[in-house]
Amino acid sequence: MRSVFMLFPALLLAVGALQAQQQAVQMTMDEAKSYALENSYAIKNARIAIADAEEQIVERRSAGLPQINGSLNYQRYLAVPQQPLPEGFNIFGLFGQVLAVDLYDELSPMTQAAVDANFSGQQNNNGDEAQTIAFFLRNNFTAALNLDAMIFDGSYFVALEAARQYREYTQREFQTKKRDVENAVTEAYLPVLLLQENIELLDQNIQNLQKLLNETEALYREGFAEQLDIDRQALSLSNLRIERENLVRQKEVALTNLKNTIGYPLNEPLVVADDLDEMTAAAERLLAQEAQPNQRPEVSLLEQAIRMNELNIKLNKAGYLPSLSAFGAVQQQYQGDDFQSGFWAPAAYVGLNLQVPIFDGFRKKAQIERARLDLEQAKNQREELVRGIRVEVANARTNYLNAAQRLENQQKNLDLAQRIYDTAQIKYREGVGSSLEVTQAEQSLYTTQSNYVQALYDLLLAKEQLEMALGE
Repeated sequence: MRSVFMLFPALLLAVGALQAQQQAVQMTMDEAKSYALENSYAIKNARIAIADAEEQIVERRSAGLPQINGSLNYQRYLAVPQQPLPEGFNIFGLFGQVLAVDLYDELSPMTQAAVDANFSGQQNNNGDEAQTIAFFLRNNFTAALNLDAMIFDGSYFVALEAARQYREYTQREFQTKKRDVENAVTEAYLPVLLLQENIELLDQNIQNLQKLLNETEALYREGFAEQLDIDRQALSLSNLRIERENLVRQKEVALTNLKNTIGYPLNEPLVVADDLDEMTAAAERLLAQEAQPNQRPEVSLLEQAIRMNELNIKLNKAGYLPSLSAFGAVQQQYQGDDFQSGFWAPAAYVGLNLQVPIFDGFRKKAQIERARLDLEQAKNQREELVRGIRVEVANARTNYLNAAQRLENQQKNLDLAQRIYDTAQIKYREGVGSSLEVTQAEQSLYTTQSNYVQALYDLLLAKEQLEMALGE
């Protein structure tokens, strides 16, 4: 009964581990690339750049649309400013006194009070009464509606087209980012797959060696083997297990790097599901293809940059053209010493504003020349990139052929090492060979297996690099 209770926690742990393994997401390299294209921060930022470019078009377009603004302004004079009149000055005029008095009599009492408040006398330097006048009342409130509209501006339509071209640039840049992310996923995925293949090989070798050790111990008990034979095999088994533990730790590090690359949660399990042998299919189709630089998103991106530089030249040239805009306003202004006896004064106006550039110290001339230099530099960069792509394709094709030849040679070496190992085991079991021969053949087989897996990895990497160089 006690043994049953001791076994129960172990069963729970085993079931928990099995459930965790079943819940782990399995991904092929293509699935990892697709996942990265949805969750990578580089891709998310590229999409944000596209959305920002869309808003820039709206922003540039708004400059050509009428601009309407409202304003409210209130001002109260704590001391109303007075303006002195010249000595002997008759504000009503020499021939208009009677008319002025008649007009004054016809004013309303409220307006007469305003005139009396603003037209008064004070002592001058000679002690005589000097005439002063105030042109402001204490309370001034203005409500206005202003309109500004562009009629002609040579740079407007060029700037709007430049904004559209920038949106196209961000879309092409997005394709470049996708390519970069896919390259990064390949570089992060393949090491995990390589380590996994090596661990599986080690598991098989450990299983085979454990079986041989059991047989040797049986032979030793019957007197047909020595303790030295057992010790050699036990040492080899221990080294294999140590190496396996080291590879497991390396795989965890590589797997964490893969999760980070594709934007996968770091604390959730992930299993790579591809197989090196299946992925390294023949690539005769790739070898037959010629370099097509125009299929590469980098070239397309530079071509878009060339078009934007051409627009930049047009934009700077448009700075020599005059610009014409219209403006208008409608407003109501209240003036009064208080808020009951004042009056409202309406006003409205329209107008045109013409700006003609005459001389700017050769600033626009320098800007146009700099834009031309940028255009020339972009064209040179495109030609350099096209030449580099052709060299990259040629080198990738050569690397693939070399990797394929190495894999073929390693396959032959692996077959030979396996035959040697099998023969050494047979001779040892029949008593005509030594355990030292088995150990040496065993070590040679392990090394050849590792070399073969590395050759598989190199071939797959060379194939991916060839596809990327061809723009696929």
